Amino acid sequence: MSDSVEVRAPAEQTEGTRSQILRWLKQVGEPVGQNEPLLEIETDKVTVEVAAPDAGVLREILKQEQEEVAPGELLGRIESAAPAARAQDAPAARPAVAPAAPAAQGAPRAAAGGALSPAVRRLLAEHGLEAAEVAGSGPTGRIMVEDVLKAAAAGAGPAPARPPASLAPPAPEAGVHRVPHTAVRKRIAEHMVASLLHTAPHVTTVFEADLGAVLADREGRRAAFAEAGVPLTLTAYFVQAAVAALRAVPEANSRWTDSALELHESMNIGIATAVEGTGLVVPVLREAQSLDLLATARALDELVRRAREGRLTPAHVRGGTFTISNHGVSGSLLAAPVIINQPQSAILGIGKLERRAVVLQEGGAERIVVRSRCYVTLTLDHRVMDGHQANRFLQTFVGALSGASP
Repeated sequence: MSDSVEVRAPAEQTEGTRSQILRWLKQVGEPVGQNEPLLEIETDKVTVEVAAPDAGVLREILKQEQEEVAPGELLGRIESAAPAARAQDAPAARPAVAPAAPAAQGAPRAAAGGALSPAVRRLLAEHGLEAAEVAGSGPTGRIMVEDVLKAAAAGAGPAPARPPASLAPPAPEAGVHRVPHTAVRKRIAEHMVASLLHTAPHVTTVFEADLGAVLADREGRRAAFAEAGVPLTLTAYFVQAAVAALRAVPEANSRWTDSALELHESMNIGIATAVEGTGLVVPVLREAQSLDLLATARALDELVRRAREGRLTPAHVRGGTFTISNHGVSGSLLAAPVIINQPQSAILGIGKLERRAVVLQEGGAERIVVRSRCYVTLTLDHRVMDGHQANRFLQTFVGALSGASP
């Protein structure tokens, strides 16, 4: 006698995050193995697989692709296999929720682009494509979903079955190319509007930071860090200076509630990271206040590599208390306001590093010198802080970068 086993969405979820079904990897009536990837859920943070909780046959799908789901919500049901068959056929146990897994035996693999995600493998099969026929645009040539869709549109492999005309999207106007919104992009848009227009009154203060001392220190440490296998980026210095500023102005590391201001003891600093083809993700550097420069640089390297390789898990993006957006890496001099990552109270923006002419006063005389400088901004929730606190934060931050005492 068979039993019905429920398939539910992961119960743990970052506060404020919304999820939707990205893709079912099995269809009703298909057999599944215990712990075999069953479906993918996409949030505005990461994409995760939900594995089958038991072996058997998928009998019911209750939430369709693109539908939003809540933590712990019932998604479908599996008709469980007999206990003896489960014991014989079930693969080795593994977590019920995991980041994109390597290709299974017999599934297509990329020759030089690394392991394929389940979504890419399924799209290749749907379009009758081989991995070797698709040029990967991801890190180290990894094949992304967009690469498969592009190859299919170019005519490689047989075309998949077309939906009925009544279900097809309307044809775009002449000269207009439609790019459907991804779930990540839609969530980012919703969060930005909610943060700026419906949640927090945003105020931005702007300072200029001299990075001459940072650049000299970095040059002196570069060889030792390289020996340790750790790249020393400017972001590591920004994190260390942000820790000093958060100590001086703890309100910047807080959360507003209707009854009280909650000050966080831990400084869990989110690092805004642009990922090609996905959007902006914010992996979190935990307990930054306990890390020295080497440990900070090592942790940052690991987080950024995971983000760009699509290996972030929900745990990597959960629980941030403050965010740094280094928008200057793409050429931006100044961005204001940088939208606050709710429910945080402030976000630090770093502009492009430039060599600039500066007037210095020494011994009563003025002279013009060239310095390496950048604009830094603090956008804050004005319910939490006033301007003098924002200014003290940036004074401390800039002072830490220049080597001066706060």
